[in-house]
Amino acid sequence: MVTIEEQIKEIEEEIQKTPYNKSTQHHIGKLKAKLARLKDEVEKRRAASGGGKSYGVKKSGNATVSIVGFPSVGKSTLLNMITDATSEVGRYDFTTLNVVPGIMEYKGAKIQILDLPGIIKGASKGKGRGREVIAAARSADLIILMVDVFRYDLHVILAELRKAGLRLNERPVDIRIFKTLRGGLNVSTTVELTKIDEEMVKGVVSSYGIVNADIVLREDINEDQLIDYLSGNKVYVDAILILNKIDLFPQDMLDKIIESLEGWNVFPMSAQENLYIDRFKEAIFETCNFIRVFLKPQGQDADLVEPLVIKESSTVGIVCDYLHRDFREKFRYAKVWGPSGKFPGQKVGIGHVLKDEDLLSVVVRR
Repeated sequence: MVTIEEQIKEIEEEIQKTPYNKSTQHHIGKLKAKLARLKDEVEKRRAASGGGKSYGVKKSGNATVSIVGFPSVGKSTLLNMITDATSEVGRYDFTTLNVVPGIMEYKGAKIQILDLPGIIKGASKGKGRGREVIAAARSADLIILMVDVFRYDLHVILAELRKAGLRLNERPVDIRIFKTLRGGLNVSTTVELTKIDEEMVKGVVSSYGIVNADIVLREDINEDQLIDYLSGNKVYVDAILILNKIDLFPQDMLDKIIESLEGWNVFPMSAQENLYIDRFKEAIFETCNFIRVFLKPQGQDADLVEPLVIKESSTVGIVCDYLHRDFREKFRYAKVWGPSGKFPGQKVGIGHVLKDEDLLSVVVRR
């Protein structure tokens, strides 16, 4: 009997040897869908048998950021520089064998930074404790990809993360599938499809055992995005890229390296020499979409030193939830001074959307 692993290998080989064109597009799409389902089944079996181990790190702070990169690119040096942690640093590979956490404080935010062991080719299949490393990365709110001037090819890292279901700087596609009792598969779109056609959509969806459904597509998607949606186990995480050790190369060579990293907003730095570290901290703060709200308790002076750090687009109601479990229920009104108010001391409701550096006073029933 053919094992799942053997089936996976056969399908991967068939996809590789089949040229991609209009006549083979549908066939390849179905193969990709079947491959994704088989890989999901392998992961489920591994987890059920106790193979889904991960590093035990408790989340803390306003956000968790994981540093992912090759061995010896300076992850531990960076962690020690920007947090209260002490991670072992060495001039050889695999100095860090466990996840080392630290807290970075910046603009009132407390951000947990995780120094992960170096990632290598085959990590998604468990090589070098790669599954545990990637599991820690999957739980992060932001991923820092770290390379250095000597090894800056991102291909291996991105490939391993993608194989493990991580989608960096992507967003879930706008698809809706409503299962029905009969009628087969019906596809409706609100945009023109240029990458796949309706028959391919039906073929991929039916590969997941769905035979009766209304399928609504609101984006011009490709087959991989549709498969990701059907798998339902992909993690979408923001990521930024660091190019470390820039003190070791002349500027003209650095420019060529940065140019080769096309598509990424590159943050050059030297963790060892503390070059451009503050700019990096600001990038983390901005990418996490934080805003700072200063509070003025009833009958007291405003606290303009320690802001409450919350996510962008947060409402007064979310602040109430942070302050006390009863504040939302007992809420009367709030007053706001700052960018989100039409005038100083504007009276607002619980759904009012706050902006960075607002001053807020919440009034509740006693």
